[in-house]
Amino acid sequence: MSESDDPFDEIIEAETDRDPDLAVIEAGSRTLRTQGGQPQADVPARPEDPEVDKALREVEAELATRWGETKLEPSVGRIAALMDVLGEPQRAYPSIHITGTNGKTSTARMIEALLGGFELRTGRYTSPHVQSITERISLDGAPISAERFIETYNDIKPYVEMVDSSQEYRLSFFEVLTGMAYAAFADAPVDVAVVEVGMGGSWDATNVIDGDVAVVTPIDLDHTDRLGSTPGEIATEKAGIVKQDATVIMAQQPVDAAQVLLKKAVEVDATVAREGLEFGVVARQVAVGGQLVTLRGLGGEYPEVYLPLHGAHQAHNAAVALAAVEAFFGVGAARAEQLDIDTVRKAFAAVASPGRMEVVRRSPTVVLDAAHNPAGARVTADAIGEAFDFSRLIGVVGASGDKNVRGLLEAFEPIFAEVVVTQNSTQRAMDADELAAIAVEVFGDERVQVEPRLPDALEAAITLAEEEGEFAGGGVLVTGSVITVGEARLLLGKG
Repeated sequence: MSESDDPFDEIIEAETDRDPDLAVIEAGSRTLRTQGGQPQADVPARPEDPEVDKALREVEAELATRWGETKLEPSVGRIAALMDVLGEPQRAYPSIHITGTNGKTSTARMIEALLGGFELRTGRYTSPHVQSITERISLDGAPISAERFIETYNDIKPYVEMVDSSQEYRLSFFEVLTGMAYAAFADAPVDVAVVEVGMGGSWDATNVIDGDVAVVTPIDLDHTDRLGSTPGEIATEKAGIVKQDATVIMAQQPVDAAQVLLKKAVEVDATVAREGLEFGVVARQVAVGGQLVTLRGLGGEYPEVYLPLHGAHQAHNAAVALAAVEAFFGVGAARAEQLDIDTVRKAFAAVASPGRMEVVRRSPTVVLDAAHNPAGARVTADAIGEAFDFSRLIGVVGASGDKNVRGLLEAFEPIFAEVVVTQNSTQRAMDADELAAIAVEVFGDERVQVEPRLPDALEAAITLAEEEGEFAGGGVLVTGSVITVGEARLLLGKG
């Protein structure tokens, strides 16, 4: 969708067509204006040791008895109480805190790779997981081992139970995992933590850290029943991660969201760097297995950076990640020179983001992408058109019942010749027949096939893609939910 050689000045001109009221807000805000790395591990499989696997399943079963990630009570009281009895482990290291609607996990992985490239020990906390719960907590670019995950859980379990007994509600699944991550990072110890919010910002369980750098990826409509019905309302909640004297790295935003974020930055005297103004994507072109980008960072231009991920959105994520790491190192504030270009190139070249435009099979090509809302689906559809030359693309869609499924399907309608609707194994999954009813309204009856079991859906889609012959260029895109993608990944032999 993006042109391959947009001059940076044109990007700036396009991105400054804003509400005049923003000028008043921005005038009060200081801005940053300035004169291959660690390999990332794939998604872990189940432990090979039967005893370890049994112990991990027991931990997973205990965690499953707690409130799930979709049941929330807007308070950081319980997680703060847990941090208190654990001795405030989250204060043992600086952190980069990431919020936004889409792109958080990919951006976190890029930040992690860059920091690792500069020989810092990293801890990364992201959610949800694609296949294994241990993915959520990473040390030095690799998911925590099952043994360490179990050990960390057992270490904090007595303190979790202590907090449970003193609170109106028990700690939730996500709160316990957050406590585990912060404890594991302190125990490692890490030099810096890269932390993705679970949902929102202000009352998210991760928000007991004071991030030196607050990153806000693009805000769009998602979780509207909890966060608000407009980007501006949603930004009000997400702005809660912006702390006193922090640096805010802000991706391109809707005007109302930008207003909210900039106002919060003024209130807490935070320094702001905005994509399209202080940093951005100068140029990009499709390359084998990804793209070649030139990025404008806070310290200058970084040309010919290979990014092994598809889509314009990943180039923008890379620009945000680079600016976040520059800000962490004080580029533009404490130091004038840019980061070492060879280290930056090496780090980006090692980035992986499982389940995000990931090719897991050829003949026909099967692509997995965890798009689960309309905004994510739109960028995925654009990326598919740019990166692949499919003559016939079949969709496999399994979505969660609490999402804007119609909007998701409408975003994919122009690129899917046919769609196979299915459901994943979780209770959150929308019933396949219910999903089919919506799909028929969007695609028409003749383009929709229903296969409630995901293995059957994959088989049906691959068969449909092969109908034109071995060399006809048919493909399959599996999407709609991180869980659907994770389960498809396992079925297709990855992990």
